[in-house]
Amino acid sequence: MSVEQIHRTRTEVIPGAPAPTAAPTAGIDWASTDHAIAVVDAHGVQTVREMVEHTTDGLARMIRVLTRTGVHEVAIERGDGPVVDALLQAGLAVFVIASNQVKNLRQRYGAAGNKDDHFDAYVLADTLRTDRRRLHPLTPDSPATVTLRMTVRARKDLVAARIAMANQLRAQLEHALPGAIKLFRDIDSAITLAFLTRFPTQAKVDWLTPKRLENWLRTQHYPHPARAEQLHTHLAAATRGTVGDQAETRAHVTAAFVTGLTALRAQIKALEEQIETQLLAHPDAVVFTSLPKAGIVRAARLLAEIGDCRGRYPTPESLTSLAGTTPSTRQSGKVKIVSFRWAVDKELRGAVMDFAGDSHHANAWAADLYRKARARGCDHPHATRILARAWLHVIWRCWQDGIAYDPTQHRALQTVLAAAA
Repeated sequence: MSVEQIHRTRTEVIPGAPAPTAAPTAGIDWASTDHAIAVVDAHGVQTVREMVEHTTDGLARMIRVLTRTGVHEVAIERGDGPVVDALLQAGLAVFVIASNQVKNLRQRYGAAGNKDDHFDAYVLADTLRTDRRRLHPLTPDSPATVTLRMTVRARKDLVAARIAMANQLRAQLEHALPGAIKLFRDIDSAITLAFLTRFPTQAKVDWLTPKRLENWLRTQHYPHPARAEQLHTHLAAATRGTVGDQAETRAHVTAAFVTGLTALRAQIKALEEQIETQLLAHPDAVVFTSLPKAGIVRAARLLAEIGDCRGRYPTPESLTSLAGTTPSTRQSGKVKIVSFRWAVDKELRGAVMDFAGDSHHANAWAADLYRKARARGCDHPHATRILARAWLHVIWRCWQDGIAYDPTQHRALQTVLAAAA
């Protein structure tokens, strides 16, 4: 059966089954340059099949097409971006159907499962028509949350870039100047970058004595200049770096990485200042900053990824499932398989796991849960997921009520403290 035949196929109505929506529904398969639009009527017959460009005029045309055909509900594969913004501003209800679900839904309309933009748009539109009762409309977060999310994710991307460049610098120094590796705690710290700026070659490092190194450390306001003797011993014991004609060339490469890391550090710091300002002005800041070991950036990341739309997570289980802290269970007959949950919001899972992974250092209840999980044979990631699931129930309750986490009112924590007393 061809795609065109599939588009014109009328869906058989099963007696006693819930009736599909009577109004036309639309599906949009988005891309970076253009978007495929499909509209189906109440019987599943496609009435619109168009392609619009990803421009201001193109998005305006998309809204005109949907409005003209009487569409009030639209299915799409992602819940953010200019397309979704345009749909919401036009007063249309948006339903997000994940890409992996669309991949499986293709089999519903044909055995081949081929990828085609127009066909995917049709699948989205018809799935919204038939499965409306299983889907929940997208409720946008407040502008404050959207802004915070953009800043938090930008910082995360810059941190990833900094880590990657730091690894490149380390690989460079293994040849150019091995003594600089592990001289200070972090390869991309301010003091390490300052050292590499002043002493980029083995010849310049050879000029150093403990006293000269101590004097230089004082000019950098290093908090422990008395460690100069120990640091000089490290430099002297390390494998010698490149000397001769190649030394200056390698020094130029080192300088390039140092300049890049310096710029990344500055931009990350600037974003962190914005994050603090945006977080403290947010109405839900009190909830997330009250969590143990949350700090500013971690609290902001949790708030940004959970959002402030309470209706999105009507139960704590809906939150734990999307965060990937609950296992995926498959059962057939007497066989039951429990496995890692892959279909999750990866940004949300990253934020939750980052918080949970550090919380057991500052909370007796969290430490007890983590310790018991490890005692049962769970590895660190598994134990952290168990702890994250427990924390999400606590966070969900505080978030729903708009109150700070209060250790004195946390019954499970108080039980652990009483047992330890």
